[in-house]
Amino acid sequence: MIFMEKLRLSAQVEKKLSKGIVLLEKDDLPTAKTENGLVQLISQSGQLLATAYLSEQHKGIGWVISTDDIELTQSFFEALFTKARESRLAYINDTSTTAYRLFNQEGDGFGGFTVDRYGDFVIFSWYNAFVYSIKNRIVEAFKVVFSDLSGAYEKYRFKGAERQAGHLYGAKAPETFEVLENNVKYQIFLNDGLMTGIFLDQHEVRGRLVDGLAAGKSVLNLFSYTAAFSVAAAMGGAKQTTSVDLAKRSVELSEAHFKANGLDILNHKLKVMDVFAYYRYAKRHDLTYDVIVIDPPSFARNKKQTFSVSKDYHRLVSEAVAILNPNGILILSTNASNLSVEQFQKQINKGFGGKPYQVLSLDQLPADFKINKNDERSNYLKVFTIKVG
Repeated sequence: MIFMEKLRLSAQVEKKLSKGIVLLEKDDLPTAKTENGLVQLISQSGQLLATAYLSEQHKGIGWVISTDDIELTQSFFEALFTKARESRLAYINDTSTTAYRLFNQEGDGFGGFTVDRYGDFVIFSWYNAFVYSIKNRIVEAFKVVFSDLSGAYEKYRFKGAERQAGHLYGAKAPETFEVLENNVKYQIFLNDGLMTGIFLDQHEVRGRLVDGLAAGKSVLNLFSYTAAFSVAAAMGGAKQTTSVDLAKRSVELSEAHFKANGLDILNHKLKVMDVFAYYRYAKRHDLTYDVIVIDPPSFARNKKQTFSVSKDYHRLVSEAVAILNPNGILILSTNASNLSVEQFQKQINKGFGGKPYQVLSLDQLPADFKINKNDERSNYLKVFTIKVG
C-alpha cells in the first residue's frame, strides 16, 4: 500500500468534483504538499471521494483519476487503452484517413498525456512530470493493446524537460513520410521539436473543404502553418489559395504538402508575413477572397505587438470582412480552452460591428478527440463557418 497524502476538500471543491470535473487547480488544494504523486481527496465528512495525482502543468496542477482507491498498474492502463481502441474502430478501419488521436487525456479516463497515430507510428505527448515518471508502464500497456503499430515517438510538453522530442520504441520513422486524411496526402515529421506538420483536431473542417466548400473559389488561409487548410481546399477544387504565416519555415513545409498531392504550386501562393501586415498589403493591391480561414494561436507575440484570442480576435474578423467578396465564407477557429463558445461568438460579433451574417456550422472536437462532457474546457476547439452577405 503506497502512502498517499489525504487532502480534505472544501465544500465548494467537493461540489465541483460531484459535477464530474476532473481537472484540479491550485485554488482547489491550497495546502497540498505533494508535488508529483498520488493523493486521496477526502470529503468534509471524512469519506474518500477520489484518487488523484498532483503535478503542475500548462493547465491546472493535477487530475482526478478514479472515485475508488486504485493502483496505477500496467493492467489499469491496458484497460484504458482497450476501451480507447474500441471507441476508435471506425477510424482504425477507415483507409482514407491514417492520422488521428488514439487517446485523449481525461476524455479517455486519464489526464496528462495523449497518443496520436500517424500511419504506422504514434506520438506520446507528456504534459506533466508525474505521467512522465510512470511512462514505462503506460507504454508497456499500450504495446499490448496496439501491438500492430511499428514504433513510437514522444513529445515533452512540460517545464523542466531536457528536450522536446525523441524516439521511444520500435522502428524509426523516415525523416518525413506521408499520411492520409480524407484521401489527401500530408507530409509528416515526428522527431523535430513539438510540431508534426499537421494539427489533427481540424480533420473534419478540412474534410468539408475537400468535399467542395471552396470549389471554384479563391481562398486566404491566415496563420497557415503548413497550409493544410489550403491543400484541403485545393483538393476540393479551389481555383487559387494564398497561405500567410510569419514563420519562414512554413514555406518549405507547405510546399511539401502541395507537391505530395500533385498540385501546381503556381496556383498557390505562400507568404511569409505578419497577418495584420498582409491585411494592409491586400487592401493596397485590391485583393479580395471568396473564403478566408482564420486559425490563430491562442497567444502570440512578435517584435511589434502581442495578440490574444480572448481580447483581439475581433480585429482579425473586421479586417477579413473588409477583403471578403460578396456571399463570401469565413472559417473562424480558436483552440483557446479559456474561451467559451459564447465568448468566442461575442468576439466574432464585435468584429462584424452589427453587420449581418449566417452561421453555416459550428464544429468542435471530432470523435477521436474524446472529451469530458462535464467540463466544457475539455472541448477546446471552436470553429464557426459563416456566410457573409
